[in-house]
Amino acid sequence: MKTRTIVQTRLVPQTIDGVTEMVLERIPVEVPRPPRDWDRIVLTGVTGAAVAIGAACIAWSTVSIGSLLTRVAPDPAAYAAALVFDLAWICCMALEWLARYDSARAALPRKLGAAALLIAMGAIGTHGWIADQFVIGLIAALVSGLAKGMWTVVLAHHAKPLDDLTQQWVDKQMAKAGGELAMVSVRRQLARARGAVTAEETALRTSPDASPEPPEEKVEAPEIGPETSGHTPALPGSGPMTIADAVRTALSCGISDPDAVLRYVRKVADANAKEESVRRTLRTVRRAS
Repeated sequence: MKTRTIVQTRLVPQTIDGVTEMVLERIPVEVPRPPRDWDRIVLTGVTGAAVAIGAACIAWSTVSIGSLLTRVAPDPAAYAAALVFDLAWICCMALEWLARYDSARAALPRKLGAAALLIAMGAIGTHGWIADQFVIGLIAALVSGLAKGMWTVVLAHHAKPLDDLTQQWVDKQMAKAGGELAMVSVRRQLARARGAVTAEETALRTSPDASPEPPEEKVEAPEIGPETSGHTPALPGSGPMTIADAVRTALSCGISDPDAVLRYVRKVADANAKEESVRRTLRTVRRAS
């Protein structure tokens, strides 16, 4: 029996000069070598050959179709467009591979890939016909057909068919995961929208100029203020008011102390009004008057 050497490790105590540390001890161990998986080796080789065939097909189709398109377009544009013909059906085959466990989803890329292949083969055959080499053009078109057929066989070998009950289970699990993934984006959009609404409402509620009061509605200041009367004048206690309205009303009634103005604003306008917002509004109203 063939064997191979692997290295196992274990912690062992090592003492030097009376100091003990746990260190790794490496132990080589001979274990049986597993037999070669020839099925996997063959499948890997076939897949590699299919990749090489696909690359050769792309090169040949690009040269052939590009030569055809150079009759009506510059060389760079013609060969770039020619590259699309084979890349189209190759991309469809890649999508078919990703949907190999969902036959319903794999059906569309399979059909579109076949249509793209026929278009590419037709373009190659047309190039041979225009060049008076129809037989050569027909043979050249078969290159893409062979590459597509080779990849179809490889994909069919890699894909594992599911029975009906298992397929239904997979579909429901994928639908549930897809719904959860979609809700992540939906919640992000809702959070962004609610944040914008909150910011807008906060700006309208605390801005000094949010609801400017018409000049004719200003409350006239009493003739006698608190400094001369010795008592605090009566202030209107009913709302609703904006912060700016409440500040103007307090000033017009002779209240100039910032703390007193803040208490009045919180009473008639906004119970959660910030002190800095009230003071800023107070300064703005004083400058305006």
